[in-house]
Amino acid sequence: MTADIHIFKKVLIAIVIGVFTFFLGTQFFNHTQSLLLGNIAFLVTLWTNEALPLGVVSLLPIILFPSFGFISTKETTINYAHPIIYLFLGGFLLAIAVEKTKLHIRIADKILNVFPDTPRAMILSLAITAGLLSAILSNTTTTLLLITIAIFITTNEKLKLRFALAIAYGASIGGILTPIGTPPNLILLGIMQNNGMEMIPFMQWMVMVAPLCVVMIIAMSFLLSMGVQDVKVERNIELPPFSVKQKKVSFLLLTLILLLIVNAPIKPYWNGLGLSESGILLGFGLILFIPPFKILDWIEDHNKIPYAIIMLFGAGFSIAKAFVATGLADAIASYILNMTHFSPIILLFSIAFIITFATEITSNTALISIMLPVIYSVSEQAGINTTLFMMVATICGSYAFMLPIATPPNAIAMSSGVVHVKDMIRYGIVLNLLGIFFIVMIAEYFWKGVFFN
Repeated sequence: MTADIHIFKKVLIAIVIGVFTFFLGTQFFNHTQSLLLGNIAFLVTLWTNEALPLGVVSLLPIILFPSFGFISTKETTINYAHPIIYLFLGGFLLAIAVEKTKLHIRIADKILNVFPDTPRAMILSLAITAGLLSAILSNTTTTLLLITIAIFITTNEKLKLRFALAIAYGASIGGILTPIGTPPNLILLGIMQNNGMEMIPFMQWMVMVAPLCVVMIIAMSFLLSMGVQDVKVERNIELPPFSVKQKKVSFLLLTLILLLIVNAPIKPYWNGLGLSESGILLGFGLILFIPPFKILDWIEDHNKIPYAIIMLFGAGFSIAKAFVATGLADAIASYILNMTHFSPIILLFSIAFIITFATEITSNTALISIMLPVIYSVSEQAGINTTLFMMVATICGSYAFMLPIATPPNAIAMSSGVVHVKDMIRYGIVLNLLGIFFIVMIAEYFWKGVFFN
């Protein structure tokens, strides 16, 4: 009974915040747009305080949005079958296979062996391991797979703290390396596709963000290693035999990477194969159920698929659709447009700062779903590069390091028991500011000159 009352209070808080946001919104927007703001505030609060299961909250737009007249039921539900969702589904099936065969332990061991047994080198190696795995798996899955390894490498409590944060931060940093690494990346691609924008090819995306990943991992490793350089590291990972199933999964992953490389256009020299990346990822995921691979079994493994996250994707795309349909995106853009008299680099800094610190207290998927249509409208009206600004905002949605609720990797690190909130804030605020600086500098002086000139 006490638990039910606690849940009721959280739901009531969400309703109050939603109603307050509605009345506040009427001071700046029309009635329908204010209602949408109230609905979004209600949903975001439920996502944040976890009053209801993630999947339940994520399905509420199917009821709420048609009821309030934002978009029809058909226009809402179609977002829950978006092609990007199937790209994510295929990627997660591969992640389940990696976990089931314990291939991640072998990958981690190989990378760890490259570095000497010093705190700074170990932190760097753990961050690189998490970053590389997170580029092809979800950052949530990567952190879950590696956090136990990180904690059992040493018995020193100071090193446990730093190793756990190295995994979490490394997964967030590396998650942007590919379009499938983290949900905000997929939200961006979905919105670009819906607006008829030219999609960023898989390999071009990697070339664009690789320098950012490198400088962030190096900076994070130096930060976390401060004060523990003299501590001796003793690690002992039990490496399982290289099994037939591990070889099969390794073959599939390498083949997938090769196919994605060949499929990506390199203009003007190569137009690519023209295959759907969603179809490619889903196809490779389904191969895992079919002989001769037969790594996954539906009855045994289907419950490992994150259906709640898939529903969250649908909710995010629905929010973005409603933002545009009600004119709220353009209305907010008209206010933000007043900032466009500043230089583009100042505007980039402003967007990066707002997104980075806003996502500390709310779902980055929901935030990116809300902000990208706004940024799209602002950049279109201001005549500035739309893709550049949307890309900066999307990456900042993943680069929040201060609080456990900011990203799933942060929450997983906190759940390990070796990380405290004050520690995460102490290191995270520095990384937030470094991330903002590096993202804007790379966008302004690398992306703009090479890819968006």
